[in-house]
Amino acid sequence: MPCRLVALTVDALDPPSQARFWGGVLGWETAGGPDGGAALLPAGDTGFAIRFRPTTLPKAGPNRMHLDLTSTSLEQQQATVARALGLGGRHHDVGQLPEEEHVVLADPEGNEFCVIEAGNGFLADCGFVGALACDGSRDVGHFWSAALGWPLVWDQDEETAIRSPHGGPKITWGGPPLPPRTEPDRLHLDVAPAVPGGRDAEVARLLSLGASRVGAGRGDAGRVVLADPDGTPFCVLAD
Repeated sequence: MPCRLVALTVDALDPPSQARFWGGVLGWETAGGPDGGAALLPAGDTGFAIRFRPTTLPKAGPNRMHLDLTSTSLEQQQATVARALGLGGRHHDVGQLPEEEHVVLADPEGNEFCVIEAGNGFLADCGFVGALACDGSRDVGHFWSAALGWPLVWDQDEETAIRSPHGGPKITWGGPPLPPRTEPDRLHLDVAPAVPGGRDAEVARLLSLGASRVGAGRGDAGRVVLADPDGTPFCVLAD
């Protein structure tokens, strides 16, 4: 039985501050998080939480994952950008071209995200959180499709995307060339077994799909740390 996506976890120097920023941008309710961190409870059909886990390590390079936020009009896109800037975000240059209509921003700790233009066909039927966009190969898209039981909604030119059968954001992988990895990964996915108490069986299933153990394979608070076929870490929670 497929595992379920519990959270996108973000390492943060100041978890409460990061939660306030993202809660203000997304309109999500803040809550306490594990390990002395903070969390945002999902709204609408997003389906997974966003958690901020304390770290002492500053951001060292571009993240391999970022959120794409959608817009229904130019005015809404401008309002989202203005709200993010007012909360402490900033414009961010990742090499985007002047003619591109999406706006690239960074949160107060430098984590990139995009505010997508109105009329974007790929995210047209998604909510405000349109996608979690990732660097990754086609194999990884197929791995996560099998891991979560989410069907592929795009599989062309080495690019893949999956989406829950219940709707919500897409998770996308852009294909090669993959950028150099920055260690440690600041963002990662937390998944949990569909059946309570089934973590060990779920770890075995994920390993059979192409995951690998990271180091000793067991993190703090009972997490089991694995990596997808591209080597990007993720955590399997107890339940």
